[in-house]
Amino acid sequence: MRRLLVLILIVSCGAISACKTNPATGRSQLILISADKVSAMGAAAKPELVEQYGGEVESETLRAFVTRVGRRVAAQVEPEYAHIKWEFIVLDSEILNAFALPGGHVFVSRGLLAKFDNEAQVAGVLGHEIGHVTARHVDERLSQVVAAEFAVGGVGRGTDSQLAVLAARMISQGTLLKFNRDQEQEADGLGVKYMTRAKYDPHGMLEVLEVLAEASEGSGKLEILSTHPDPKRRIKTVRGLLAGEYAYTQGDPKYKKQVRRFARDAAPHLGQ
Repeated sequence: MRRLLVLILIVSCGAISACKTNPATGRSQLILISADKVSAMGAAAKPELVEQYGGEVESETLRAFVTRVGRRVAAQVEPEYAHIKWEFIVLDSEILNAFALPGGHVFVSRGLLAKFDNEAQVAGVLGHEIGHVTARHVDERLSQVVAAEFAVGGVGRGTDSQLAVLAARMISQGTLLKFNRDQEQEADGLGVKYMTRAKYDPHGMLEVLEVLAEASEGSGKLEILSTHPDPKRRIKTVRGLLAGEYAYTQGDPKYKKQVRRFARDAAPHLGQ
């Protein structure tokens, strides 16, 4: 019965004080752990994740390029998230993946970047991951786990160190980085918003999803689909955004793909 009551509270989020309205999404979320604590958990998990993917790329030019694009997009987030110290990390791996940790640590693999041919696509994938952070998706998932554990007398009423161990384990296993369909679409919408504000052509986001959909029909190394499912369904959603809310950007020269800049600063550095 106790577990059932907690689960009802999770669904009926507005009924309890732990629920907060997110300024990025406008919806109410169950958040049981402070942003500072979850950010610290993300920072603690970062070294192991970097090691899992073969470390960072050696190319300073490529690293600087991704950081430049990422900061340009991250500068467009809601004022409530202006304090985040964003970090953009290029993993030296051929596995196709991108993910983000609370606190603003955004990762993208060299293998995924090698599938792109313009800067707007990079802005799209980074914007999507930035959207996961501002939407507080990891915080939300961790809070739901804590609430469920509390219902059976577990870690939900444990110490900060116990919560940190739980979070680190779930992050390293990828559990907290696996989002549902609604969260993925939410991150897509936020990514389109942020990249458009940064004057990138939002069609780049659609191209990212088309790359993933095409690669999903091939073999191996598409790890990104384990954490970012349903590219074909998401394509339909983003097409709707481009035809509706962001139709004004299409054909407007102010919104750029920056093909030449990608060819100069990224493409030459994407080999093994």
